[in-house]
Amino acid sequence: MLTHEQLMESIGKTVDTIVMNGLGERSQGKVRDIYYRDDELILITTDRVSAFDRILGLIPYKGQVLNQLSAWWFEQVQDIVGNAVVSIPDPNVTIAKQAKTLPIEVVVRAYITGVTSTSLWTLYDKGDRVPYGIHLPDGLQKNDPLPFPIVTPTTKAVSGHDERLSSDEIIERGILLPEVWSDVKVKALKVFKRGQAIAQKAGLILVDTKYEFGLIDDEVVLIDEIHTPDSSRYWTQESYDAGQPRNISKEFLREWFKEQGYTGDGIPPTMPDEFIAQVAARYIEVYEQLTGQTFQPAEQPAAARIANNLSSYSRN
Repeated sequence: MLTHEQLMESIGKTVDTIVMNGLGERSQGKVRDIYYRDDELILITTDRVSAFDRILGLIPYKGQVLNQLSAWWFEQVQDIVGNAVVSIPDPNVTIAKQAKTLPIEVVVRAYITGVTSTSLWTLYDKGDRVPYGIHLPDGLQKNDPLPFPIVTPTTKAVSGHDERLSSDEIIERGILLPEVWSDVKVKALKVFKRGQAIAQKAGLILVDTKYEFGLIDDEVVLIDEIHTPDSSRYWTQESYDAGQPRNISKEFLREWFKEQGYTGDGIPPTMPDEFIAQVAARYIEVYEQLTGQTFQPAEQPAAARIANNLSSYSRN
């Protein structure tokens, strides 16, 4: 684990936008810079952090953690579902096959919690007892376990905000064919169950997560990061047993912004360096606990390293 001093020193060495010539058409997501090359994607995972549908700053080593932890998780679940990965030429880069993206985000939840507008606890606390078409009993408290993991899909509305869906709506609106949606649900729940078991061995609770699926040669595969601190919520088992769940995922950052009165509207508050270092430490903590490996910071400066490792892909 890096020291607090090392994390503070790394704040000025974060990976922001990576612009390279000769890699193909480029687009930029909240976290990744993406290049399209023939039938492949070059996915550069930056240190940008987003929440409430906004980019809120940069977290040291976040991109490396997400990229390398996803690669590790793909290996842990490859007997359940395939993925689009071709190679990992750099700690921040994944080369992936282009897939036909399924237009939904598949969220699997095992606990009733959260602070965003689409979180299960937010909806339940407002009186919704059938969120996402799933009946929930009265009397649940925040952070209670659900009787069993549930699938709560969302899609992207025109505004760019998540739009809640039920399984029935996915079929009725023709978003997915019934057999495809059934396959997605089965694979999502199996992958989540595997994730829970591995997290438990590491002293962690996999609270909920988001999956994105696509089709390659008509087969349902994972096409985005999996079980990372960005796409998943983790608590330490020890803190949960003590009645005060400790977030070691992006939820820690979300809660800080909400405490400042920010939930996505207006200009976000600036994160202090001390807090940025704390967030970085939690990302690395998740990586090390899950994999059992010591996190090894990649060579700096990142932009030069990434360019060198992708030089063979350039058409210049």
